[in-house]
Amino acid sequence: MLGRVNHIAIAVPDLEAATAVYRDTLGARVSQAQALPEHGVTVVFVELDNTKVELLEPLGDNSPIAAFLAKTPSGGMHHICYEVADILAARDQLKASGARVLGDGEPKIGAHGKPVLFLHPKDFSGTLVELEQI
Repeated sequence: MLGRVNHIAIAVPDLEAATAVYRDTLGARVSQAQALPEHGVTVVFVELDNTKVELLEPLGDNSPIAAFLAKTPSGGMHHICYEVADILAARDQLKASGARVLGDGEPKIGAHGKPVLFLHPKDFSGTLVELEQI
């Protein structure tokens, strides 16, 4: 079911400062910031040869990232995203296995313009998992 790691997401309290660290200190290629209101975040992607790192900053007070940063003010790893060929088939297989899909269970369009779903961290060793259809 799982393909490659698409990205690892890091919640940050200051997107501009985090972007500067990756770009200026580490010499990485970084994307422009992109606001995703339906997900409550602003994102920047750090482009690596084998995957991406997604830097997440809250967009509004109701952002799930705001709640994460309230518990971890300096930021930290938020989730890992795996690619799947068919997100609906993956969802149905996971639900049949007892895994919990967050939200209403229907895919939403993610930052790459592709369908995504999130899986409950309690079902995956304490890690929030995102699936993205490729």
